[in-house]
This record gives sequence, C-alpha cells and structure tokens, in this order.
Amino acid sequence: MGPSIKMENVGVHFDLPQARSQGIMNSFKTVALGGVITQQKRRVGISALDNVSLNLKTGDRVALIGHNGAGKTTLLRILAGIIPPTSGKIRVEGRISSLISIQLGLNNHATGRDNIRLRARYMGFNEEEIDQQFADIIEFSNLNDFIDLPMRSYSSGMRLRLAFAIATAFRPDILILDEWLSAGDENFQKKASQRLGSLIDRTGIFIFASHNSQVQARTCNKGIVLRRGKILFRGDIDEAIKFNRTTEY
Repeated sequence: MGPSIKMENVGVHFDLPQARSQGIMNSFKTVALGGVITQQKRRVGISALDNVSLNLKTGDRVALIGHNGAGKTTLLRILAGIIPPTSGKIRVEGRISSLISIQLGLNNHATGRDNIRLRARYMGFNEEEIDQQFADIIEFSNLNDFIDLPMRSYSSGMRLRLAFAIATAFRPDILILDEWLSAGDENFQKKASQRLGSLIDRTGIFIFASHNSQVQARTCNKGIVLRRGKILFRGDIDEAIKFNRTTEY
C-alpha cells in the first residue's frame, strides 16, 4: 500500500482579536490578506481555507494554482503539519518531506557537518538513514573544508547550498514544495534543478504551489485551482491551467 492523503471538509480560520470594531474591520478589507474576512458577533477573523476535500494517491503530481491569497500556502502548511486545521479531518499515510522552509532547524553556531544531522533529524530521519546520505550531502553542497567550520562563517549562498543538499538528499513518500527551489550560481542552479527533478520522479505524491504554469505543466499531472480558500476546479493539469487563465476572479 503506497502513500495517500485524504482530507475531508478541512477549514482553517484565524481569529483577529485586535480587530473588534467595524472601522478596524473595514481597514482590514483593504489589506492583501489570504482567504475571506469574516465577522460574527463583533468577532473578526480570516477564513484561509473553507471546506477543502482531497483524495491523493501514489502517482499524483498536483499543482496548486491561484492568485496570492488563494489559500495555496495555507494548504501546504496544513499538509506539512505546520499548522492544524480548525475543522475537518486529515489522514496521511507515508512520510512527508516539506521544502517550504529548508533552513529551518539549522544552527548558526554548529558546524556544517553537525547541521547535516540536526536538519535531517528535524526532517524525521534516523541515524542510519542520515549516515547513508552523509557523504552525498557534503559532496553536493561543494563546501569542502568549510563543512567543519561554524555556519556563522558561511556566506548566504553557502548556507543555501547546504540546506538544499540536505533537504533533497532523502527520498520521501510525499513531497511538498512551495515554488521551485534554486541555490547558488548558475552552474549550481542547473545541478540543483536536476537533483530536485530526480527527487520528484522518485516521490510517491508530489504537491507543488507556484505561479509558474510552465514548470507546473512540466512536473505535474493534476491541477487544483483555489480562490479565497475554496477549490474552484480540479482535474488534468492542462485543463486546470486553462481554467485559471480564462476564469474571472
């Protein structure tokens, strides 16, 4: 039995306790926030996802499509376990790897070598799995002797190369990606793109939010169009992209 994701009527609502008066609520309406602003009995909040249901299985490569504030990132964070739903149910079978915040869990005062273990443990991998990928991570990051120096001595590009190498070294059952990752100079970016593509090919389920429809068409076979926290369309990736382009919001 392969990986699967089942979501039933999932919703995410954030209360805004500081916004109580009608005047404050009106001011919030002018701000580019995701979801829908709601008001019940003078309680103001944001409905970021509303009644979302999904059934994903092995082989699904799903593009999340929509304008800023449509609910794409909120949905990814729900699936990654970063935030809990406020309503509905989620059942996930398989290990998830999220490439939303690839530098999360890194320690500036630890060496690059130590940070490989720190970040990989944070991702949920055990010591045996880490040992198997350790040499590959060091080689791919191209840090050479810097791997034994504290991360605070790294440039931003070096930090990103190491973080990318760790995040893409392990094969997950379910891969979650918010925009295509790139790191370093032109040569490294080409190598990084090939590595990410290979990881996607080996992953059971892939979920990808982006504004780049060309990349989504190349890497996904299904599309979900979101608007203000609701699913407007789901189906073949080309049909989803066409729907998004021709539908008025």
